[in-house]
Amino acid sequence: MQIELDLANPNFTLLHRAGVAGLWMTLQQLTKEKVNPPEGLIWELTSRKVILSASGSDQIALEWLLKESFQLRDGLIALRGINAKTMRKDALAIVHKGILGTFLQHNSTHKSTGVKTESFSLGEDGQEILVNYKVLTSYVYQDFAKNLCDQKGKFLSKSIPVAGWLNPGAVVRHIAFSAHTSFEEFPESALALLFAPVACYYYILRSKLRDKRAQYALVIPEVINLEKFAAYKQDIHQRYASYQDFNATSLGDAGLRFLTYETTAKTANLFEIPRCQVVTLGTVAWSTQQKTRTDLYLVEADAKICHNYQICRDEMCDRIVVNQKGQTFISPSFARELIAENLARGQAWYAGISEQVNSQDLFKMLTYERGGLYQMIQKVEWSEKERLFVQACHEALYYTYGKLADQKSQSSELPNFDKVNTKIRTGLSRCKNAETFREFIVDFWSRAGQIPTLKAHWEDLMDLIMSEKYWKKSRDLTLLALASYKGKGVSKPEKEDKDDDDSEDQGGIEFPWG
Repeated sequence: MQIELDLANPNFTLLHRAGVAGLWMTLQQLTKEKVNPPEGLIWELTSRKVILSASGSDQIALEWLLKESFQLRDGLIALRGINAKTMRKDALAIVHKGILGTFLQHNSTHKSTGVKTESFSLGEDGQEILVNYKVLTSYVYQDFAKNLCDQKGKFLSKSIPVAGWLNPGAVVRHIAFSAHTSFEEFPESALALLFAPVACYYYILRSKLRDKRAQYALVIPEVINLEKFAAYKQDIHQRYASYQDFNATSLGDAGLRFLTYETTAKTANLFEIPRCQVVTLGTVAWSTQQKTRTDLYLVEADAKICHNYQICRDEMCDRIVVNQKGQTFISPSFARELIAENLARGQAWYAGISEQVNSQDLFKMLTYERGGLYQMIQKVEWSEKERLFVQACHEALYYTYGKLADQKSQSSELPNFDKVNTKIRTGLSRCKNAETFREFIVDFWSRAGQIPTLKAHWEDLMDLIMSEKYWKKSRDLTLLALASYKGKGVSKPEKEDKDDDDSEDQGGIEFPWG
């Protein structure tokens, strides 16, 4: 047997290359631990290739390799390639649940003695979360050698059928036409796919929008240097990440979280991982018995995208919540889900917010994070024109609330700002074209009175209002302003002829923009 797996193979997908990396890491770990292979089995590792050869029985050599590579630790999948024996148990549980939720999601791929509940720490605060996971006694990776060899124990030279657990998404499309719709691989390629779980990353999805349609995200890195990728995978910060670190709100959130480990430069340049592919698997109506691939795309992040995403992560963290029963769970950030999806797709970070947040409940959920949204507006890299538009809308809200407060103070009633927000939001949702949006924004701004930013930057902002191609962008910016506004109103608008620094005559006005 002579097997040469080269990253330059034109037939290899990102998953195949990840598999080559997984095999490389496994053989490297076996070498470090000085585990003696069967007589005749040797390997050679370079930055681009894995060369595996056996002079004895091919099947015996492969059976030994798979037995040593795919093990169990207290019922959890323990991969030799990531030195799972020394990993924290909560990090090991994420890998275990991730593999079972992506590659081995069908019950026929593993044997279990039942479900176990264990408590894991969520960080330095001492909070703990209960995690359920299957306790395994075996799984298909351990016994796959016989599928790669003939009856005489020789490594096969013809292609073999590939099951869905070996390549998620590559499944028979119709059982009646299995011969024409099934996937096949050469045994060398199948061996590479077998080790892909070692190099991949797994995130539990907690989406507010997708519900059960996406429960797991499988992150497949683009590996271009085997040695450098192994160093990345074995980094101490990766190995000691907590359970909470592998929860994501969306496909984009998972991909960008992987790519923005520490700094963009370190991930892309030092470890040579420029992009990754993210696959989401979840339950769909036509196949409730197993998780189906529901989305897939390539995430490639430049410096600007990673900068904006890191601000998003800092300002919109998941919350650790304890319910009335005393149970702890992770509450994901709804705003980060929206923003990360846009950033991962190379769109404006606020794009489509007015279409996604299409109900009062979702709007309330978004406004819970108004502080984080406000900080995003201040810190992200985006156009000055967009920032000024949001600023003008904030000032319009400032005066609108102030007028309402002034009216209610005369009748000793409390102003109902939520009612105003609902009226503005529903009016915005009725804008279905450029003309209706122009009518809305003109009415909104005119009712507020004198708006300093609008007056000072009239020509710049008119382009966003009058242009046919920008009305959806402006609608999104308006909703963003409504959801992120965190200031207070004033009793009356600033007079046009007042000096800007005459604070006493302005009634102590303090705009939320400082």
